[in-house]
Amino acid sequence: MTVRNLLVFFAVLCCRMLFAQQDTISLHEVVISDAQLRNFSEMQSVISLSDSILKTNRNDLTSLLKFNTPIYFKENGYGMVSSPSFRGTTAQHTAVIWNGININSQFNGQTDFNTIPTASFEQIDIRSGGGSVIYGSSAIGGTVHLKNELSLSDHFDSDIFVSHGSFNTQLLKAKVSAGTRKWSFVTAVSRISSDNDFELPNGGRNINGQYQSNNVSASTAFRINNRNILKFYSQLTDGERNFSLFLPSDTNQKYFDFNTRNLLEWENRSGKLISKLKVAHLNEQYTYFLNIESDNHSYGKVTSLIGKYDLTYSFNRHQINAVIDYTNSAGEGSDIANQQRSVGAASVLFKNADVSKFGYQIGIRQEFTDNYQSPFLFSAGAKYKIGQSYSIRSNVSRNFRIPTFNDLYWSGGGNENLMPETSYQAEIGNEFSFQQATVSVTAYYSKTENMIQWLPGQTTLWFPQNVKEVTGYGVEAVANVKKSIGKNYFTLAGTYAYTVSENEAGKQLIYVPFHKATGALSYQRSKISANIQMLYNGSVFFRTDNNPRYTVDAYELVNITVGYKISKATIGATVNNIFDKRYFVMDRRPFPGRNFNFYLNLNL
Repeated sequence: MTVRNLLVFFAVLCCRMLFAQQDTISLHEVVISDAQLRNFSEMQSVISLSDSILKTNRNDLTSLLKFNTPIYFKENGYGMVSSPSFRGTTAQHTAVIWNGININSQFNGQTDFNTIPTASFEQIDIRSGGGSVIYGSSAIGGTVHLKNELSLSDHFDSDIFVSHGSFNTQLLKAKVSAGTRKWSFVTAVSRISSDNDFELPNGGRNINGQYQSNNVSASTAFRINNRNILKFYSQLTDGERNFSLFLPSDTNQKYFDFNTRNLLEWENRSGKLISKLKVAHLNEQYTYFLNIESDNHSYGKVTSLIGKYDLTYSFNRHQINAVIDYTNSAGEGSDIANQQRSVGAASVLFKNADVSKFGYQIGIRQEFTDNYQSPFLFSAGAKYKIGQSYSIRSNVSRNFRIPTFNDLYWSGGGNENLMPETSYQAEIGNEFSFQQATVSVTAYYSKTENMIQWLPGQTTLWFPQNVKEVTGYGVEAVANVKKSIGKNYFTLAGTYAYTVSENEAGKQLIYVPFHKATGALSYQRSKISANIQMLYNGSVFFRTDNNPRYTVDAYELVNITVGYKISKATIGATVNNIFDKRYFVMDRRPFPGRNFNFYLNLNL
């Protein structure tokens, strides 16, 4: 049923392509693969983190996003599992998009942000609010976009970064980019490791917390002619991580993860038509040792094959984008039997391409699968510019999340009758611009139905059911200011989020702060650079009854980085948690106090 429906839709799209005009047009020098983010996000808040910001937070994706975005992260300790909470939702409701492909785990429906290095990407974007019409399952709270950019121009650049810091934390990154108007190539390798044995607030040291992660990525583009470009993206991540102990008497545990991602894309530009065909192969594996002194372990492996066809037609300042995609996932492991799942989807997006004064866009999506009944999805938005310095935008959408392999097939506890979670959302945003300053304030409301919750069962210890309804609302603010005084350049950026996320009993969800704020001040003059990062996380409940006795206290952090450039080298140092704040992110999970990092960066 799934394949038949998609083939009919595909035939319609191909007919449109066969009768397309064949005019020659010039190609953009910078090649990207996530065109939907650029073309269909004007009605929602998007934060773009450029290469200069990525260099300030080189270690992992968690550090980058928690100091520069409204997203809150629940971390099981420094360097341990990291789960996002976007607009008060759970980790399964944030979709991670790699060059236009959703890469959330098929096992648990989320991404561990501490396993993703920032060194592999040229730009990272954060799109707030529902995006399931474009990106499918999990895009309820928001989406995080990891982008590899390729420049079809004559260039050669190389970057080497090495650092050493407290707790024997070491980072090595090397990146090379080269190209002409005909081809482009970028490759990067990185490794981070740490003993992670910081001092604990009550004495002693963090036990069994060591970790390491290795990453290799490569991207290439080849211009066949003025109409056609071929692109290939590849990434491999190999990680090993021990789990910090609650008590010295606890059993030492270890976790291995191995992930590969490969994406081949062909792009054709013919007159008013842009046609893209993507084929991706994703592999995720894990091995978990409950006791590192024993050979006994649990394991899991999922291989996914994804096909996606994208056709965009522009006419009379309007644009229509039709997309079909098909995903086949095969999983096996110690806790699930061999299982396969095929999901197909058809989407249509339409927008007014000229948004200089008034713009609007609508989208619809329908999925096809034999495992569950998928809801019909929609989104609609508008943006109106009033004068030169003020714009107002609005958006409504219906979004969803499908049950994962663990939800459906977990040994002794899976529930194959689960329905997808659905979420209705509405938001209104205000954007102000004053010369070199921009401010965005967005208010939103959401209601999630059929939330999947694991509860005690009669025949099993835990059993997933569609039981919970969650209502969320809040305000997000983002501000940026740039100012130059003579040869002194300043950049000030900040975010604030007020978040209410309540269950049916009117209780705030655990590990969702009401308040979170970030700030960053950067300074540069000639060879000198400095950066100050600030973070405030409000207190969070860790019991569902919201008893004030069971909260993790609020905390504030300040990091400072300074650098000095000598020819093609920059040397510098970072002081993290400069005021030596002793704090917890989760109950009984302490984080390090003041710690240091020294680095050398070579640009050849």
